[in-house]
Amino acid sequence: MKILQTPRLVLRELAPQDADALALVLSDPETMRYYPAPYDPAGVEQWIERNRQRYQQDGVGLWAMELKKTQGNAQEMIGDCGIILQQVEGDSLYEIGYHLRRDRWGQGLATEAAIACRDWAFAHLKTERLVSLIRPENLPSRRVAERNGMTVWKEVSWRGLPHCVYSIKRAQSAP
Repeated sequence: MKILQTPRLVLRELAPQDADALALVLSDPETMRYYPAPYDPAGVEQWIERNRQRYQQDGVGLWAMELKKTQGNAQEMIGDCGIILQQVEGDSLYEIGYHLRRDRWGQGLATEAAIACRDWAFAHLKTERLVSLIRPENLPSRRVAERNGMTVWKEVSWRGLPHCVYSIKRAQSAP
């Protein structure tokens, strides 16, 4: 099911048949260097299933990120991006997360997807704040968050590792 689209991307629900394409992202040691470890094939399948459960339970999750079809090119899955309900220091917060295949880095695609998720979330979710949890040394991901209008709100230990909590609040409409 398609969730949203941007000029270059389509974001849709993940499906079990996405495992091989998503493994090119989640099993890549360089892409996943800020995670405890890259995912093996079973871990990728569990990742997809976890997000499919989130769609049912929370109405959100990470979505497949696909390049739109272009002349001569089929639609191609290049990562995931979406919104996850996370527990951070006892608070339930909606997080914008993104993972992009390494050969697509530096093209603004993660930023394009993250901005679309931000706008979608403020239009569809009852939340005043969105966050992105990012390891301090993950400079490319931090730049995506900053281009998404986020700033560092606080630093926390999350899942046993230090994380910057980037945040953006819903724009207040004029009275």
